[in-house]
Amino acid sequence: MLRRITYYLLSAVFVAGMTACGAHSHDHLDHDHDHDHAEETEQHDHEAEEKGHEAKGAHNDEIILSPEKARAAGVQVEVVKPGVFHGVIHTSGKVMSASCDETTVVATISGRVQYKNHVSEGLKVSAGATLFSITSGGMQTADGDPVQRARIDYERAERDYTRAKILIKDKIISEKDLAVAKAEYEAAKLTYTSVQRTRSAGGVVVTAPRGGYLKQCLVNGGDYVEAGQPLAIITQNKHLYLRAEIPERHFNELNKIRGAKFSTSYSDRLYDITDMGGHIQSYGRSAEVNNSYIPVIFEFNNTGDVVQGSYAEIYLITQNRPNVITLPMGALTEEQGVHFVYIQVDEEGYRKQEVTLGESDGERVEILAGVKKGDRVVTKGAVQVRLASASNAIPAHNHNH
Repeated sequence: MLRRITYYLLSAVFVAGMTACGAHSHDHLDHDHDHDHAEETEQHDHEAEEKGHEAKGAHNDEIILSPEKARAAGVQVEVVKPGVFHGVIHTSGKVMSASCDETTVVATISGRVQYKNHVSEGLKVSAGATLFSITSGGMQTADGDPVQRARIDYERAERDYTRAKILIKDKIISEKDLAVAKAEYEAAKLTYTSVQRTRSAGGVVVTAPRGGYLKQCLVNGGDYVEAGQPLAIITQNKHLYLRAEIPERHFNELNKIRGAKFSTSYSDRLYDITDMGGHIQSYGRSAEVNNSYIPVIFEFNNTGDVVQGSYAEIYLITQNRPNVITLPMGALTEEQGVHFVYIQVDEEGYRKQEVTLGESDGERVEILAGVKKGDRVVTKGAVQVRLASASNAIPAHNHNH
Protein backbone atom coordinates (compact mmCIF):
# COMPACT_ATOMS: atom_id res chain seq x y z
CA MET A 1 0.00 0.00 0.00
CA LEU A 2 2.80 2.33 0.90
CA ARG A 3 4.62 1.44 -2.33
CA ARG A 4 1.50 2.32 -4.41
CA ILE A 5 1.14 5.72 -2.74
CA THR A 6 4.77 6.44 -3.44
CA TYR A 7 4.32 5.52 -7.14
CA TYR A 8 1.36 7.86 -7.50
CA LEU A 9 3.25 10.72 -5.95
CA LEU A 10 6.21 10.23 -8.28
CA SER A 11 3.89 10.05 -11.27
CA ALA A 12 2.21 13.31 -10.30
CA VAL A 13 5.54 15.04 -9.88
CA PHE A 14 6.68 13.82 -13.32
CA VAL A 15 3.49 15.03 -15.02
CA ALA A 16 3.74 18.44 -13.35
CA GLY A 17 7.36 18.75 -14.43
CA MET A 18 6.55 17.91 -18.03
CA THR A 19 3.70 20.39 -18.06
CA ALA A 20 5.90 23.18 -16.72
CA CYS A 21 8.61 22.32 -19.22
CA GLY A 22 6.16 22.45 -22.13
CA ALA A 23 4.88 25.81 -21.03
CA HIS A 24 8.41 27.18 -20.73
CA SER A 25 9.28 25.86 -24.17
CA HIS A 26 6.23 27.50 -25.68
CA ASP A 27 7.06 30.81 -24.04
CA HIS A 28 10.61 30.58 -25.38
CA LEU A 29 9.34 29.92 -28.91
CA ASP A 30 6.97 32.85 -28.67
CA HIS A 31 9.85 35.08 -27.51
CA ASP A 32 12.02 33.97 -30.38
CA HIS A 33 9.23 34.64 -32.85
CA ASP A 34 8.63 38.10 -31.44
CA HIS A 35 12.37 38.90 -31.57
CA ASP A 36 12.61 37.76 -35.19
CA HIS A 37 9.58 39.81 -36.13
CA ALA A 38 11.02 42.92 -34.46
CA GLU A 39 14.32 42.48 -36.26
CA GLU A 40 12.49 42.05 -39.58
CA THR A 41 10.42 45.18 -38.95
CA GLU A 42 13.51 47.21 -38.02
CA GLN A 43 15.33 46.01 -41.15
CA HIS A 44 12.33 46.90 -43.30
CA ASP A 45 12.15 50.36 -41.74
CA HIS A 46 15.89 50.84 -42.24
CA GLU A 47 15.65 49.84 -45.92
CA ALA A 48 12.74 52.20 -46.38
CA GLU A 49 14.76 54.95 -44.73
CA GLU A 50 17.72 54.22 -47.05
CA LYS A 51 15.45 54.33 -50.10
CA GLY A 52 14.04 57.62 -48.89
CA HIS A 53 17.49 59.08 -48.53
CA GLU A 54 18.47 57.76 -51.96
CA ALA A 55 15.39 59.35 -53.51
CA LYS A 56 16.12 62.57 -51.71
CA GLY A 57 19.79 62.41 -52.70
CA ALA A 58 18.81 62.15 -56.37
CA HIS A 59 17.75 65.82 -56.18
CA ASN A 60 20.33 67.14 -53.75
CA ASP A 61 21.90 69.24 -56.56
CA GLU A 62 18.73 71.32 -56.83
CA ILE A 63 18.96 74.81 -55.37
CA ILE A 64 15.84 76.06 -53.60
CA LEU A 65 15.12 79.78 -53.72
CA SER A 66 11.59 80.98 -53.13
CA PRO A 67 10.06 83.40 -55.65
CA GLU A 68 9.86 86.08 -52.95
CA LYS A 69 13.57 85.82 -52.16
CA ALA A 70 14.43 85.67 -55.88
CA ARG A 71 12.57 88.92 -56.54
CA ALA A 72 14.21 90.57 -53.54
CA ALA A 73 17.64 89.49 -54.83
CA GLY A 74 16.94 90.86 -58.31
CA VAL A 75 17.06 87.47 -60.01
CA GLN A 76 16.04 87.61 -63.67
CA VAL A 77 15.68 84.73 -66.12
CA GLU A 78 16.07 84.59 -69.90
CA VAL A 79 14.74 81.84 -72.18
CA VAL A 80 17.50 80.56 -74.45
CA LYS A 81 16.81 81.33 -78.12
CA PRO A 82 19.40 80.86 -80.87
CA GLY A 83 19.83 84.02 -82.95
CA VAL A 84 22.23 86.15 -84.97
CA PHE A 85 25.60 86.91 -83.41
CA HIS A 86 28.67 88.55 -84.92
CA GLY A 87 32.23 87.36 -85.15
CA VAL A 88 34.65 89.00 -82.71
CA ILE A 89 38.37 89.77 -82.75
CA HIS A 90 39.45 90.36 -79.16
CA THR A 91 42.46 92.66 -78.81
CA SER A 92 43.75 95.78 -77.05
CA GLY A 93 44.67 99.32 -78.00
CA LYS A 94 44.69 102.96 -76.98
CA VAL A 95 42.43 106.03 -77.07
CA MET A 96 44.07 109.00 -78.79
CA SER A 97 43.03 112.57 -79.51
CA ALA A 98 42.18 113.60 -83.06
CA SER A 99 44.79 115.88 -84.63
CA CYS A 100 42.11 118.26 -85.94
CA ASP A 101 41.09 119.02 -82.35
CA GLU A 102 44.55 120.13 -81.21
CA THR A 103 46.17 123.57 -81.23
CA THR A 104 49.76 124.39 -80.31
CA VAL A 105 50.48 127.46 -78.16
CA VAL A 106 53.78 129.11 -79.18
CA ALA A 107 56.03 131.76 -77.65
CA THR A 108 55.49 135.21 -79.16
CA ILE A 109 58.90 136.50 -78.07
CA SER A 110 62.17 135.10 -76.75
CA GLY A 111 62.74 135.10 -73.02
CA ARG A 112 62.14 133.27 -69.79
CA VAL A 113 58.71 131.64 -69.45
CA GLN A 114 56.56 131.77 -66.31
CA TYR A 115 53.30 129.93 -65.60
CA LYS A 116 50.14 131.93 -64.87
CA ASN A 117 47.00 131.07 -62.89
CA HIS A 118 48.12 127.60 -61.75
CA VAL A 119 48.30 126.19 -65.25
CA SER A 120 48.38 122.36 -65.27
CA GLU A 121 47.62 119.53 -67.66
CA GLY A 122 43.91 118.70 -67.88
CA LEU A 123 42.88 122.27 -67.06
CA LYS A 124 39.86 123.56 -68.95
CA VAL A 125 40.67 126.89 -70.62
CA SER A 126 38.67 129.40 -72.63
CA ALA A 127 39.82 131.30 -75.70
CA GLY A 128 41.98 134.29 -74.72
CA ALA A 129 42.79 132.96 -71.23
CA THR A 130 46.31 133.80 -70.03
CA LEU A 131 48.54 130.75 -69.81
CA PHE A 132 52.12 132.03 -69.62
CA SER A 133 54.17 135.19 -69.47
CA ILE A 134 57.56 135.67 -71.10
CA THR A 135 60.03 138.24 -69.88
CA SER A 136 63.49 139.25 -71.05
CA GLY A 137 64.12 141.61 -68.15
CA GLY A 138 67.59 141.25 -66.69
CA MET A 139 68.72 139.15 -69.64
CA GLN A 140 71.41 140.11 -72.11
CA THR A 141 70.08 139.23 -75.54
CA ALA A 142 71.33 140.14 -78.96
CA ASP A 143 67.97 141.61 -79.94
CA GLY A 144 67.41 143.58 -76.74
CA ASP A 145 63.98 144.19 -75.22
CA PRO A 146 61.34 142.87 -77.66
CA VAL A 147 58.82 145.61 -76.91
CA GLN A 148 61.38 148.34 -77.35
CA ARG A 149 62.57 146.73 -80.57
CA ALA A 150 59.01 146.49 -81.89
CA ARG A 151 58.46 150.17 -81.13
CA ILE A 152 61.62 151.16 -82.97
CA ASP A 153 60.69 149.04 -85.99
CA TYR A 154 57.22 150.56 -86.03
CA GLU A 155 58.46 154.16 -85.88
CA ARG A 156 61.03 153.55 -88.63
CA ALA A 157 58.43 151.94 -90.89
CA GLU A 158 56.05 154.84 -90.25
CA ARG A 159 58.71 157.38 -91.30
CA ASP A 160 59.58 155.42 -94.43
CA TYR A 161 55.96 155.20 -95.46
CA THR A 162 55.35 158.92 -94.85
CA ARG A 163 58.38 159.84 -96.98
CA ALA A 164 57.32 157.43 -99.71
CA LYS A 165 53.92 159.13 -99.99
CA ILE A 166 55.71 162.46 -100.62
CA LEU A 167 58.17 161.03 -103.13
CA ILE A 168 55.48 159.31 -105.17
CA LYS A 169 53.91 162.69 -105.93
CA ASP A 170 57.14 163.80 -107.65
CA LYS A 171 57.45 160.37 -109.22
CA ILE A 172 60.82 159.85 -107.59
CA ILE A 173 59.76 156.35 -106.53
CA SER A 174 57.47 153.85 -108.22
CA GLU A 175 54.07 152.62 -107.12
CA LYS A 176 55.73 149.33 -106.23
CA ASP A 177 58.10 151.02 -103.79
CA LEU A 178 55.16 152.80 -102.17
CA ALA A 179 53.29 149.49 -101.77
CA VAL A 180 56.33 147.87 -100.12
CA ALA A 181 56.70 150.76 -97.67
CA LYS A 182 53.02 150.58 -96.79
CA ALA A 183 53.16 146.84 -96.18
CA GLU A 184 56.20 147.14 -93.91
CA TYR A 185 54.52 149.93 -91.96
CA GLU A 186 51.31 147.96 -91.39
CA ALA A 187 53.21 144.83 -90.34
CA ALA A 188 55.38 146.77 -87.88
CA LYS A 189 52.32 148.52 -86.48
CA LEU A 190 50.52 145.24 -85.98
CA THR A 191 53.50 143.68 -84.20
CA TYR A 192 54.05 146.67 -81.93
CA THR A 193 50.36 146.90 -81.02
CA SER A 194 50.17 143.18 -80.30
CA VAL A 195 53.27 143.16 -78.11
CA GLN A 196 52.19 146.28 -76.30
CA ARG A 197 48.73 144.87 -75.65
CA THR A 198 50.05 141.60 -74.24
CA ARG A 199 52.77 143.18 -72.15
CA SER A 200 52.26 143.30 -68.38
CA ALA A 201 54.34 143.97 -65.31
CA GLY A 202 55.52 140.34 -65.50
CA GLY A 203 56.39 140.44 -69.19
CA VAL A 204 54.55 139.56 -72.39
CA VAL A 205 51.57 137.29 -71.76
CA VAL A 206 50.73 134.25 -73.90
CA THR A 207 47.04 133.43 -74.22
CA ALA A 208 45.05 130.41 -75.40
CA PRO A 209 44.16 130.78 -79.09
CA ARG A 210 41.04 128.61 -78.62
CA GLY A 211 39.04 126.99 -75.86
CA GLY A 212 39.50 123.40 -74.76
CA TYR A 213 41.59 121.36 -72.37
CA LEU A 214 45.30 121.72 -71.75
CA LYS A 215 46.57 118.39 -73.01
CA GLN A 216 50.30 118.87 -72.49
CA CYS A 217 52.73 121.48 -71.20
CA LEU A 218 55.95 121.39 -73.22
CA VAL A 219 58.08 123.71 -71.04
CA ASN A 220 58.73 124.23 -67.35
CA GLY A 221 58.54 127.45 -65.43
CA GLY A 222 61.81 129.36 -65.74
CA ASP A 223 62.84 127.78 -69.06
CA TYR A 224 64.28 130.03 -71.74
CA VAL A 225 62.33 129.87 -75.00
CA GLU A 226 62.78 131.29 -78.48
CA ALA A 227 60.05 133.11 -80.38
CA GLY A 228 57.89 130.53 -82.15
CA GLN A 229 58.81 127.68 -79.78
CA PRO A 230 55.86 125.42 -78.75
CA LEU A 231 54.77 125.94 -75.15
CA ALA A 232 51.66 123.78 -74.78
CA ILE A 233 49.00 121.80 -76.65
CA ILE A 234 45.29 122.51 -76.27
CA THR A 235 42.70 119.95 -77.33
CA GLN A 236 38.98 120.44 -77.65
CA ASN A 237 38.49 116.74 -76.93
CA LYS A 238 35.45 116.55 -79.21
CA HIS A 239 36.76 113.81 -81.45
CA LEU A 240 38.89 110.85 -80.42
CA TYR A 241 40.67 108.01 -82.16
CA LEU A 242 40.62 104.37 -81.06
CA ARG A 243 43.73 102.56 -82.23
CA ALA A 244 43.42 98.77 -82.12
CA GLU A 245 46.44 96.51 -82.53
CA ILE A 246 45.49 93.43 -84.57
CA PRO A 247 47.67 90.28 -84.70
CA GLU A 248 48.78 89.71 -88.27
CA ARG A 249 47.06 86.30 -88.35
CA HIS A 250 43.77 88.23 -88.64
CA PHE A 251 44.91 90.17 -91.72
CA ASN A 252 42.37 88.45 -94.00
CA GLU A 253 39.55 89.55 -91.67
CA LEU A 254 40.36 93.26 -91.69
CA ASN A 255 37.98 94.04 -94.55
CA LYS A 256 35.17 92.35 -92.59
CA ILE A 257 35.45 94.66 -89.56
CA ARG A 258 32.39 96.90 -89.32
CA GLY A 259 32.45 98.18 -85.74
CA ALA A 260 34.05 98.01 -82.34
CA LYS A 261 33.27 97.97 -78.63
CA PHE A 262 35.77 98.82 -75.94
CA SER A 263 36.15 99.16 -72.18
CA THR A 264 38.68 101.01 -70.04
CA SER A 265 40.31 100.25 -66.71
CA TYR A 266 38.69 103.23 -64.96
CA SER A 267 35.07 102.43 -65.87
CA ASP A 268 32.69 99.45 -65.94
CA ARG A 269 30.95 100.86 -68.99
CA LEU A 270 31.20 99.12 -72.36
CA TYR A 271 31.43 101.72 -75.14
CA ASP A 272 30.05 101.06 -78.62
CA ILE A 273 31.68 103.01 -81.46
CA THR A 274 28.42 102.99 -83.44
CA ASP A 275 26.45 104.60 -80.61
CA MET A 276 29.10 107.36 -80.41
CA GLY A 277 28.82 108.34 -84.07
CA GLY A 278 32.04 106.52 -84.85
CA HIS A 279 33.33 104.66 -87.87
CA ILE A 280 36.43 102.86 -89.03
CA GLN A 281 38.82 105.40 -90.51
CA SER A 282 41.69 103.26 -91.77
CA TYR A 283 43.67 100.11 -91.24
CA GLY A 284 47.22 99.14 -92.03
CA ARG A 285 48.18 97.07 -95.04
CA SER A 286 51.18 95.49 -93.34
CA ALA A 287 52.55 94.78 -89.88
CA GLU A 288 54.52 97.53 -88.19
CA VAL A 289 58.29 97.41 -87.88
CA ASN A 290 59.60 95.41 -84.89
CA ASN A 291 56.21 93.84 -84.09
CA SER A 292 53.61 91.60 -85.69
CA TYR A 293 50.54 93.81 -85.21
CA ILE A 294 48.48 95.74 -87.73
CA PRO A 295 46.86 99.04 -86.62
CA VAL A 296 43.13 99.66 -87.14
CA ILE A 297 41.94 103.23 -86.47
CA PHE A 298 38.39 104.28 -85.51
CA GLU A 299 37.19 107.87 -85.11
CA PHE A 300 34.31 108.69 -82.76
CA ASN A 301 32.70 111.56 -80.88
CA ASN A 302 33.77 111.94 -77.29
CA THR A 303 30.81 111.66 -74.93
CA GLY A 304 32.74 113.51 -72.24
CA ASP A 305 33.82 110.57 -70.10
CA VAL A 306 36.49 108.95 -72.28
CA VAL A 307 40.03 109.83 -71.24
CA GLN A 308 42.44 110.30 -74.12
CA GLY A 309 45.65 108.38 -73.76
CA SER A 310 43.98 105.56 -71.82
CA TYR A 311 44.48 101.91 -72.74
CA ALA A 312 41.44 99.91 -73.79
CA GLU A 313 40.25 96.33 -74.12
CA ILE A 314 38.73 96.16 -77.61
CA TYR A 315 36.20 93.84 -79.27
CA LEU A 316 36.24 94.24 -83.07
CA ILE A 317 32.91 93.31 -84.64
CA THR A 318 32.97 91.31 -87.89
CA GLN A 319 30.34 89.52 -90.00
CA ASN A 320 27.07 88.15 -88.56
CA ARG A 321 26.58 84.45 -87.85
CA PRO A 322 23.10 82.85 -87.64
CA ASN A 323 21.68 80.32 -85.16
CA VAL A 324 24.09 81.09 -82.32
CA ILE A 325 23.21 80.64 -78.62
CA THR A 326 24.40 83.59 -76.55
CA LEU A 327 23.90 84.78 -72.98
CA PRO A 328 24.67 88.07 -71.19
CA MET A 329 28.03 88.16 -69.44
CA GLY A 330 26.19 88.56 -66.13
CA ALA A 331 24.82 85.02 -66.42
CA LEU A 332 28.27 83.49 -65.88
CA THR A 333 29.98 82.49 -62.67
CA GLU A 334 33.48 81.07 -62.48
CA GLU A 335 35.11 78.52 -60.21
CA GLN A 336 38.79 77.65 -60.70
CA GLY A 337 38.68 78.55 -64.38
CA VAL A 338 35.45 76.65 -65.09
CA HIS A 339 32.33 78.62 -66.05
CA PHE A 340 28.81 77.86 -64.85
CA VAL A 341 25.27 79.16 -65.30
CA TYR A 342 22.13 78.50 -63.25
CA ILE A 343 19.09 77.02 -64.98
CA GLN A 344 15.61 77.45 -63.48
CA VAL A 345 13.91 74.04 -63.38
CA ASP A 346 10.66 75.13 -61.70
CA GLU A 347 9.18 78.05 -59.81
CA GLU A 348 11.61 77.82 -56.92
CA GLY A 349 14.23 75.32 -58.10
CA TYR A 350 17.53 76.03 -59.89
CA ARG A 351 20.31 73.81 -61.20
CA LYS A 352 24.00 74.60 -61.60
CA GLN A 353 25.25 73.86 -65.12
CA GLU A 354 28.78 73.91 -66.53
CA VAL A 355 29.09 75.63 -69.94
CA THR A 356 31.69 75.91 -72.70
CA LEU A 357 32.26 79.44 -73.98
CA GLY A 358 32.91 80.75 -77.49
CA GLU A 359 33.43 84.33 -78.68
CA SER A 360 32.40 87.36 -76.63
CA ASP A 361 31.83 91.00 -77.54
CA GLY A 362 32.08 92.17 -73.94
CA GLU A 363 28.29 92.27 -73.61
CA ARG A 364 27.15 88.78 -74.62
CA VAL A 365 29.05 85.52 -74.93
CA GLU A 366 28.57 82.54 -77.24
CA ILE A 367 27.66 79.24 -75.51
CA LEU A 368 29.09 76.23 -77.32
CA ALA A 369 27.83 73.56 -74.91
CA GLY A 370 25.87 73.24 -71.67
CA VAL A 371 22.54 74.89 -72.49
CA LYS A 372 19.96 74.35 -75.18
CA LYS A 373 16.99 76.11 -76.73
CA GLY A 374 14.17 76.63 -74.25
CA ASP A 375 16.32 76.53 -71.09
CA ARG A 376 15.52 79.25 -68.58
CA VAL A 377 18.88 80.69 -67.54
CA VAL A 378 19.49 83.18 -64.72
CA THR A 379 20.95 86.32 -66.35
CA LYS A 380 20.87 88.65 -63.34
CA GLY A 381 21.39 87.67 -59.73
CA ALA A 382 23.46 84.55 -60.50
CA VAL A 383 25.68 85.31 -57.52
CA GLN A 384 22.66 85.31 -55.20
CA VAL A 385 21.58 81.92 -56.54
CA ARG A 386 25.10 80.65 -55.98
CA LEU A 387 24.98 81.81 -52.36
CA ALA A 388 21.61 80.12 -51.94
CA SER A 389 23.14 76.83 -53.11
CA ALA A 390 25.61 76.99 -50.23
CA SER A 391 22.94 77.78 -47.63
CA ASN A 392 20.57 74.90 -48.44
CA ALA A 393 23.09 72.15 -49.10
CA ILE A 394 21.89 68.72 -47.76
CA PRO A 395 24.27 67.11 -45.22
CA ALA A 396 25.40 63.49 -45.73
CA HIS A 397 23.34 60.72 -44.00
CA ASN A 398 25.04 59.05 -41.00
CA HIS A 399 24.70 55.23 -41.05
CA ASN A 400 25.88 54.73 -37.47
CA HIS A 401 23.15 53.38 -35.14
